[in-house]
Amino acid sequence: MQKLAIALLATAFACPALAEEKPVELKKAPGLETVEGNCGACHSLDYIPMNSPFPNAALWDAEVGKMIKAFGAPIDDTDAKVIADYLKKNYGS
Repeated sequence: MQKLAIALLATAFACPALAEEKPVELKKAPGLETVEGNCGACHSLDYIPMNSPFPNAALWDAEVGKMIKAFGAPIDDTDAKVIADYLKKNYGS
């Protein structure tokens, strides 16, 4: 009974927090659909605007490469270029 009460209490506190979460809206530009479809398949798109004050073009290229080589993101070369170009043009320093 105590476990049930704790679970219900935890759910009551968690639900309002989830309801307030706002979807990420990235800049509307060529390549956005490719970014949303590939990057958003594995992680939140919050990382893009959150990290955007820091990366320059070389760092965005490295990030895209890291996602493919280190984390195994199934992104082909054509999409990788589109993603990197989008990030560099819209979120580069």
